[in-house]
Amino acid sequence: MFKRIILFLLTNIAVIAVLSIVIFIVERVTWISISWYSSSYVSIFLYALIVWFTWSFISLLISRWTAKKAYGVVLVDINNIKNFNPKMGKVFQTVKILADQNHIVMPEVWIYESNDPNAFATWPSKNKSLIAVSSGLLDLMNENEIDGVIGHEMAHILNWDMVTMTLLQWVLNTFVIFISRVLANIFNNITDWKFWNLWYFLVSLVLEILFWILASLIAMSFSRYREFRADEGSARFLWKDKMIAWLRALQKMQNIASWDDEKLATMKISTKKRFGILRYFSSHPDLEDRILRLENLSI
Repeated sequence: MFKRIILFLLTNIAVIAVLSIVIFIVERVTWISISWYSSSYVSIFLYALIVWFTWSFISLLISRWTAKKAYGVVLVDINNIKNFNPKMGKVFQTVKILADQNHIVMPEVWIYESNDPNAFATWPSKNKSLIAVSSGLLDLMNENEIDGVIGHEMAHILNWDMVTMTLLQWVLNTFVIFISRVLANIFNNITDWKFWNLWYFLVSLVLEILFWILASLIAMSFSRYREFRADEGSARFLWKDKMIAWLRALQKMQNIASWDDEKLATMKISTKKRFGILRYFSSHPDLEDRILRLENLSI
């Protein structure tokens, strides 16, 4: 926990430092004062644009480093592969085969300790990526099912899913900030700016919360769409039957797995099942829907 707190603080300090430098340079070039607390819509828009661009793309660039630190992953390579679960050989081989077939640099292969049968991929680019599998995944799945998992994660990498999610989050967050500040300014104009400090802050805060909920619905909808695409990509790389087999295996494991760790949830193979309206805030479709989509897929 202490390591994660330090990691979070260092990341935020880096973002704030870069953000301050970028705003300073843009202000000197454009001669526009950039601030969220302004009556100028251009100033507010530039502030939101720069803040979320900086935050989103620094997070993307350090995603591999963050994942390694957060999970305590261990690198698996040709020299130490015999020290791990024998199924790691299958993981390593499948990653190499798919990387060679698609003409990309082979992603780093890592393992982390977790009872949850899960895996994730993260990267700033296709040729600088990693795939990590949990010890629980190796313990609970057979080699054919593991093939399906690796194909799914490789499809995420080849589809540039992390980059497109980052771009989408940047655009959504920019407009959340901008629109909430514009409406707060309009409210203050109506009240002749009598309560500038208090009402501007309160109104913009409430609007940000409401717009962030709407933005989350859009982002999670796109995340579920890219999960379907990754399933389809894996089915085309390997065999559709392998994909269906590991999804069915995962379906059976949902009752025994804790799924309590939501770090990098959008990059994992599955998350805890949600019901009712919460389904619309899930980064992954229901496993039943994924299986049905694959069964109807023509290859």
